[in-house]
Amino acid sequence: MSKPSRTSTGSDGTDGVTGAGGADNGAGDAYNIAGGADNGSGGVGKVAGDAASRAPEPGGGSSGKVQSLERAITLLQATADSTPEGETASNLAAQCGLNRATAWRLLSTLEQYGLVERSPVTNRYTIGFAVARMASAAGFDGLIRRAHGTLRRVSEQTGETANLAVVQQLGLTYIDEVTPPVVLSAKWLGRQVPLHATSTGKALLAWLPAEEAESLLAEPLPAYTDTTITDRSRLREDLAKTRERGYSVCVGEMERNLYGVSAPVLGSRGRPFAVVSIWGPQDRVPESRFTALGPLARAAAEEIARAARTA
Repeated sequence: MSKPSRTSTGSDGTDGVTGAGGADNGAGDAYNIAGGADNGSGGVGKVAGDAASRAPEPGGGSSGKVQSLERAITLLQATADSTPEGETASNLAAQCGLNRATAWRLLSTLEQYGLVERSPVTNRYTIGFAVARMASAAGFDGLIRRAHGTLRRVSEQTGETANLAVVQQLGLTYIDEVTPPVVLSAKWLGRQVPLHATSTGKALLAWLPAEEAESLLAEPLPAYTDTTITDRSRLREDLAKTRERGYSVCVGEMERNLYGVSAPVLGSRGRPFAVVSIWGPQDRVPESRFTALGPLARAAAEEIARAARTA
């Protein structure tokens, strides 16, 4: 392998290794780092990465945190929040505030254990199967435990049912529900619902990239009641309004008598991983209550998102 060219380290902390054919793609990063790290010349990228990984914790390392592990977790989260096509090592490094040498070595280790996958064609990283396997084994107990108190408080404040649904590959599944003792209502636990005909589904669609939202919508959109939005142009307008106000609404669009509002639970990069809903019969949850219930759903979603990040 020919020896890569060198440039001075930039003020942004990125490594000073560039490739002969442009080092911003994933293949360039991998080969440049390998070239700089494997020879005995003390490459700039390796020195910067190793020095950063050996940097002591503030206060003599008494925090109990492992810096390299924190960086790996940050990269894993950034990969999870990337588009379905994945992201390059360079862009992931920039998003996580790491130099490319350090990011590439961490991604290489994560790939070795199946936590991320790298496309041999595009050199973009996506979440690996091992993550899905671990998530499946863990279930949703942790999220339910952190969110249940919030749902209970919302239900008590509003006198209505509060739900939590999680985002899965093909849509949403309800995993927790709190219903006021005096209220008889349908149970939604374990159910999947049409995304275009519920406030829960529209809260998910509104915060997904447009191409992902389109891929989740069947063609044509079936009507469940006379208020179901079946026209794609109208649905796009509804989703735009949803993002603007911060919550979605449903006016009997799947079941004629059920009205409600929903707000997305967003991850660190603004991608929804769950949805909070408040709903009930039309006589108790008319449209006139939406402006009060919507902000409550949004606040509950933000609280659950914080709990999920800090737990």
